[in-house]
Amino acid sequence: MGKGFRDFILRGNVVDLAVGVMVGAAFTAVVTSLVKDLMTPFIAAIVKQPDFSKLVFTINGSQFLYGDFFNAFVSFIIVAVTIYFFVVVPVNKLTTRFKGSPEAPKQSPEEKLLIEIRDLLKK
Repeated sequence: MGKGFRDFILRGNVVDLAVGVMVGAAFTAVVTSLVKDLMTPFIAAIVKQPDFSKLVFTINGSQFLYGDFFNAFVSFIIVAVTIYFFVVVPVNKLTTRFKGSPEAPKQSPEEKLLIEIRDLLKK
């Protein structure tokens, strides 16, 4: 039982996942700070309202706090854009650089012959 657990833990996927979760947790603090300390004041300077959470409307005595939703939505968009441009795009560029351009799949002799026949028939 101990050997099976050790094999499970040392499997590459589990270790990669654990590292990803830890890096993600650390990165969350960075992105949250970026949104809260830089982007939200910037948006507040443009629209002259630093916090939208006080925006409500009332129907039959029920209050709808659409400002909280708007705050969450703006934060989500900022986080998504930040992650895309500062993580996804650079990682894709690095991956492409290290892997190089994808090679064309190798053709079997039969496939080459069929392509030649197709090209001759087109003429």
